[in-house]
Amino acid sequence: MTRKKRRMYVLGLALLGLGTATALTMAAFEDNIVFFYSPSDLAAKPPGDRSVRIGGLVEEGSVEKAAEGLTVRFRVTDLAQSVPVTYTGIVPDLFREGQGVVAEGKLGPDGVFVARELLARHDENYMPPEVADALKRSGEFRPEPPGRSVYETPQPKS
Repeated sequence: MTRKKRRMYVLGLALLGLGTATALTMAAFEDNIVFFYSPSDLAAKPPGDRSVRIGGLVEEGSVEKAAEGLTVRFRVTDLAQSVPVTYTGIVPDLFREGQGVVAEGKLGPDGVFVARELLARHDENYMPPEVADALKRSGEFRPEPPGRSVYETPQPKS
């Protein structure tokens, strides 16, 4: 085998290895990527069977707890659209009507979002950046208190 042929074989094997590594990496990322949707985004472009996060405010008067105590039904709104959500599990302590929430799960064929994870915002001054952006796009954003950004993580009170 000549040097040129050997070099071509090594180069071909290196490219094959690089392509395989790239394909495996992309497959791993695809399993872990979760897109964020506001209720308006979800109404305009449903995600299909893909797992997504939705965020907004828990609509006033929409929280219903089931008799067994673990299932909660509520609506998430960006003040332009709202999406019905059902969640089975322990609800975060800060979860309540009028507060920011992010739910991760899938949109069912009936239009009800089935959440497998529920996150409530940390305190009255913090709002997840995705939720703030969605509210700004809808034109219903309530400005933050003076001197404090909604993107700023609250500092512990001493």
